[in-house]
Amino acid sequence: MLRLLESDPTLSQRELSKALGMSLGKTHYLLRALLDKGSVKASNFRRNDNKAAYMYLLTPAGVKKRVALTRAFLARKESEYVALERTIAQLRSELTQR
Repeated sequence: MLRLLESDPTLSQRELSKALGMSLGKTHYLLRALLDKGSVKASNFRRNDNKAAYMYLLTPAGVKKRVALTRAFLARKESEYVALERTIAQLRSELTQR
């Protein structure tokens, strides 16, 4: 959600929901949590059809959080990759011994 909002702060909750593949209610709940934690701020703007809407902007704390989450995700995936490489090597070794 942080990455999507950083790339397009004009996304509506419905558009976020669709992009994330989750219900509108869950999207609203998570967005509200980000707003409450100060990771995102909402400001009003008007779309071309004159309906009130919000722009969701990442705060400096939100950018730091996104970077930290990205680092943690990358570290976890790199660890999984190394473990998978070991498993593949072990399976190949077992196959050549037979």
